[in-house]
Amino acid sequence: MIRRLRNALCALTVSAAALGAAACSHLDVTLINSASDKPNNVWVFFTVEKGDEPVAGLEADDFEIYEDGELVSVFESKQTIQNPEVAAVMYTLLLLDVSGSITESGEADKLVDAAKQFTESVGQHQKVAVYAFDGEEKLHPVVPFTEAQGKAEGGLEKLRTYKPKDPSTNLHGAVILGIRELKVALDKDKKPLKFGTLVVFSDGSDRAARYSREEMNGELDKVDYENYEMFAIGVGAEIEKAKLDDIGRDGTELVADDAAVTQAFQAIADRIERHMKRFYLLSYCTPARKGDHTVQIVANSEDPKGSGQLEYGFDASGFGPPPECDPERAPKFSLDPGKAAKNPSKSKKKGNGKASASASASASVN
Repeated sequence: MIRRLRNALCALTVSAAALGAAACSHLDVTLINSASDKPNNVWVFFTVEKGDEPVAGLEADDFEIYEDGELVSVFESKQTIQNPEVAAVMYTLLLLDVSGSITESGEADKLVDAAKQFTESVGQHQKVAVYAFDGEEKLHPVVPFTEAQGKAEGGLEKLRTYKPKDPSTNLHGAVILGIRELKVALDKDKKPLKFGTLVVFSDGSDRAARYSREEMNGELDKVDYENYEMFAIGVGAEIEKAKLDDIGRDGTELVADDAAVTQAFQAIADRIERHMKRFYLLSYCTPARKGDHTVQIVANSEDPKGSGQLEYGFDASGFGPPPECDPERAPKFSLDPGKAAKNPSKSKKKGNGKASASASASASVN
């Protein structure tokens, strides 16, 4: 009863100062998209995080649903957590530096081994593609977006003996072309919610100067990539000059020598896997039958300890039943990206100088 009262107070957005830190420990619950449809289905796609760490493993009874300030009965709503994959797709593009400093130093084998381990790990949960770059203006396809592990390994093996025609480093250009290639692949997928991850490996600065750092940052700042994450892996003494944090806006692994490259790749793979687990697709049957309604969803976590909420609205005009509402029914999210809340991680990225668009969306937290 005490916990129920405490969470009700949180759901009604009583200030954290009034509640005290012990009463309502902070979770970031951020709306990504929502939908409703007859007879009386409601779907909400969101993330749960505590600071920079995802909160994984929450179940349907860890969430409380309030409509217009009133708690919705679990039995009446038949609330459930659906697999996010029914509505969302996630792709990762790995971009590898194969310029002369890599291929001529005898370190290609270690890079290939690390990349194979990375694709095997991340490829268990999403589609992964690998592209390479050197001093040329174009990218070199290595592995297309595929879920077949054999194809990934075969393509990567060819990099062991790769000899670049242009041994320079077109880092800025490769990042621009890589993020565009990732978007093209995602745009072809028919699922309404699309999330991309770009991972860039390099051992040094851009030497080709085909594109400036400003041009690269301008591309990465585009709203087209709002729901993308970007990581960078750097190795070697020159990497301090490269300022890879411009690229790795969601995480950068810097290592002094190639002996630690495999660990750096695995660290990024682990972060991608953890980030995937922060997504939730909550489905329920609303008791509302007419008019506009405000919904608050409160997330409660025991480990890590905390509570947080999001808020949004929907129109119940013409809702039933009959027929009977099925909470396992696949959602119908809008294909218009302008109607979805933006990725909350954008506000935490370095160098873009922009506040998170989700701050002005309908999502909110305690």
